[in-house]
Amino acid sequence: MATSTAVTPGTGDAPVSFSKPSGSRTLKNGIATVYVGLATVLALIPLVWVLWTVISKGYKLLLTSSWWLESQRGITPRREGGGAYHAIVGTLEIGLICAVIAVPLGVLGAIFLVEYARGTKAARVVSFTVDILSGIPSIVAALFIYALVITILGLGRSGIAVSLALVLLMLPVVLRSTEEMLKLVPDSLREASYALGVPKWKTILQVVIPTAFGGISTGVMLGLARVMGETAPLLILVSYAVGINFSPTSATMASLPTMINSSRDIAPSLPGYDRTWAAALTLILIVMLLNLLARGISRATKLKEK
Repeated sequence: MATSTAVTPGTGDAPVSFSKPSGSRTLKNGIATVYVGLATVLALIPLVWVLWTVISKGYKLLLTSSWWLESQRGITPRREGGGAYHAIVGTLEIGLICAVIAVPLGVLGAIFLVEYARGTKAARVVSFTVDILSGIPSIVAALFIYALVITILGLGRSGIAVSLALVLLMLPVVLRSTEEMLKLVPDSLREASYALGVPKWKTILQVVIPTAFGGISTGVMLGLARVMGETAPLLILVSYAVGINFSPTSATMASLPTMINSSRDIAPSLPGYDRTWAAALTLILIVMLLNLLARGISRATKLKEK
């Protein structure tokens, strides 16, 4: 390919190339590339190390059927056997209750911000509040629910109380992601619907939301994946149970984070130590599956749009 050149004004000036960078720029670009590569490697080293440690120490129990079908009732740290069925069910149950509350609130809040209150003072106040909620630690959300539900209302510790604390953490993620997806919907689609005489609420329901459904689903899955691994609300708002308990109103309920926490002091030589790593790997797999599901929904929606 020919190189573009130009001659600068003045006698004897050398031609200047516009396609080939100078030597100093090439050197700087090489140094920057090396720095970025080293930073990437340094960031991946602890991640790969943690994943390798968890997988190598926990995969054996995941290959047994008892891990998925049995609980820890009657199993001591010195005994072999038992599984995480009770903790898996508890984790999924708490996450489901959290999603049932957070998803409608987040989606409706985003619709209000984008479709009805865009640019108003109310929208700015809501956005500011959401930004604050997205930055609060899980321990603060847990203490707030403890003070409200247990101390003031006197309802006691339960899985529902845990779900309410997790709602405070999941709601900003769902609302913000839904808001961004609704903003990406072209105004031409809304205007075309209005031109046909379709009411605004029906336009939102049948045009805007279906168009942004892939992004909304992705935000929901990512928000759910985030709260699945939270430990502080579980430690404060519910007691750990070694048996199977399907009631979210009970004061004792198992979950994978609390199962891991309850085994933190077990000696490495005991069988219970391996169950701790297996529970951690199970939690990682659940979060990974949620992320993959979010990516799959997003990709499938993009294919449909084409």
